Amino acid sequence: MEITEFNLLVVDDDPLIHQIFKTLVSKPWRLYNIQDYHRVPTDVIFHAAFVDMNLTADLTDPIGVNVIKTLSSRDTQTEIVAMSGHLERKTMEACLISGAQKFLAKPLSKEELQSTLEKILAHCQIRNFDFHGRGKHLTRWVGQSEASQKILKQISQMKSERRSILIEGETGSGKEVIASLLHSQESERPFVAVNSSSIPETLFESEMFGHVKGAFTGADSHKIGLTEAAHGGDLFLDEIEAMPLSFQAKLLRFLESGEIRRVGAKEPTRVHVRTIVASNRPLQEMIKKGEFREDLYYRLSSQKIVIPPLRERRDDIPALANHFLETERPYRNKSFESEAMDVLKAYGWPGNVRELKRIIEQLCLTSPLPIIRVADIANLLEIKARSGRNPPDSLTDSYNLADGLESVMRVFEKKMIETALKQFHTDIDETARFLKVSRSNLYKKIKDLKITES
Repeated sequence: MEITEFNLLVVDDDPLIHQIFKTLVSKPWRLYNIQDYHRVPTDVIFHAAFVDMNLTADLTDPIGVNVIKTLSSRDTQTEIVAMSGHLERKTMEACLISGAQKFLAKPLSKEELQSTLEKILAHCQIRNFDFHGRGKHLTRWVGQSEASQKILKQISQMKSERRSILIEGETGSGKEVIASLLHSQESERPFVAVNSSSIPETLFESEMFGHVKGAFTGADSHKIGLTEAAHGGDLFLDEIEAMPLSFQAKLLRFLESGEIRRVGAKEPTRVHVRTIVASNRPLQEMIKKGEFREDLYYRLSSQKIVIPPLRERRDDIPALANHFLETERPYRNKSFESEAMDVLKAYGWPGNVRELKRIIEQLCLTSPLPIIRVADIANLLEIKARSGRNPPDSLTDSYNLADGLESVMRVFEKKMIETALKQFHTDIDETARFLKVSRSNLYKKIKDLKITES
């Protein structure tokens, strides 16, 4: 059920603190101002709590630590912030051990308090898929594993931050979902997504930064680039690892100056965007091989989210499998037998969440009973495993060796790609993985070999 109101508890014996919170807090918060810590309601689930450490005249006895322990034991998901004007290290560390996530020094800064409240609200909303009442229309992050909770916390901490964000994770692990969630927790702003591997080298500057009329042959009118289209919002650069070094230098120049120059223009244009980039490969390893600019990496990675592969967060698999099953329910009414999840959790999922989604879709289509059995899953995964080990069929056609080695290799390469695409139902990620080439390289070969969709 969608939550439209979040409960905020403030425990402090100072009336001025309560007045500050009354001034700053508005919907969707419901504020509980408590001066006597003995009167904290026990029948209310608090989504967040601000607790003063010194709730009595005895400053040597930080009663607030016990309040934090009690609140944390009632609900481990309560976001707890400790407050005090006595910054004694032992007490501050005791707060963190007891369950507080943050410590604010008094006197409270309204700006810091506002920022803290915004990030806590973002975390509450992202856990409940409620971004400004638009949660049911958004891409969701499915899973409650420890790794997933850490990722959701990181996303909420990046609310209102304008520095660049780097998302690293294997293909199919959920980088696009993370980018969508990062953007969605902000107020309405532009969001422009770009696949870095799909922009031809000759058109990079025109596509990214735009051009003026007459800048080159075919430039019949002014055109704004993708960067300028994202002005005031987020620019998402997917597969940044595929961006050539020459592109990287131009991107770095824009990030450092905040200015673009349309192709053919005399004057630069200032553009304000938050840049979110995603990579399938660890960029630091690419730096060592000379494949990625180190200065660009440090510019992009001031904030970083690393998504563990699905095999390292197997506790998310049941929730994900049921989520994908639910999306099929209007068309096919299926359910899992009780032992089915053990089989799904035991599999390695080299294609991560995207592969799991494909498998669930296939199970809904091929399982003969309303109940998806262990045998159905095992049979499908075994077929998939075999297809990953053996070369595609129909590659034994005869070739005219008189055409020369280059021609024969071209025909063979085209046939192998076409057969693999057919075998994997035109799934580019799985086809590229099978052929052991990058997505960008596969796209280039498809174009060079004139392989059509049919």
